[in-house]
Amino acid sequence: MNVSPHDSALWASTLIQSRRTTLPKRLCEPGPDAGQKRLILEAAAAAPDHEQLLPWRFIEIPEACRAALGQAFEDALMDRDPSASEDQRLQARDKAARSPWLLLVVVRTGGQPDDIPAHERLLSAGAAVQNMLLMTAALGLGSSLTSGKAMTSSALRTLFRLSDQEQAVCFVNVGHIQNARKERPRPGVEQYFSCLDERPEHAQDPADQARAGTRFSVRVRNQKK
Repeated sequence: MNVSPHDSALWASTLIQSRRTTLPKRLCEPGPDAGQKRLILEAAAAAPDHEQLLPWRFIEIPEACRAALGQAFEDALMDRDPSASEDQRLQARDKAARSPWLLLVVVRTGGQPDDIPAHERLLSAGAAVQNMLLMTAALGLGSSLTSGKAMTSSALRTLFRLSDQEQAVCFVNVGHIQNARKERPRPGVEQYFSCLDERPEHAQDPADQARAGTRFSVRVRNQKK
């Protein structure tokens, strides 16, 4: 069956707009099966990657290792707040068990080649993660990204054996949706798009950029009529 560019664009737009954040507390078993995991992870490889550096990687935390992760969360809490209550410590440990499929995103922000800065590596990792989230949505699964103060803790770094050049960025949570939350409105294009004004005196004027955004919005509406 031949698919026109218009149909492909419509399908892609529908998929992108269907992606929603589903927090771990709204996810349930089962997690993705082996084939679905493979599709999700393969989607990451399509991310832009300057010089094919592959500055990111993903670490799965299986059920057998959730207790160790929970202990790392608790240790990180106690390092920050030695007076934390037993309830707070329990909540920290419980965070490790909430997601059916749990991955840690690790980015190598330093090291060779040193001409590729950290922000480019982080952008590549972000694109890889977004591809994974979109594939998750295409499979009818829910997903979310979670982080927190424990991400930079020595306990977590030790557990995942991170090198000095690596940093833990976030966790990816995937599972079936048991309780979808109400959809939130997306920002309009005019809220994040502007056009550079060639006149230097106006280039950094926020009010002028806002007016440019309004003009763009008007043009978009007029084109739809």
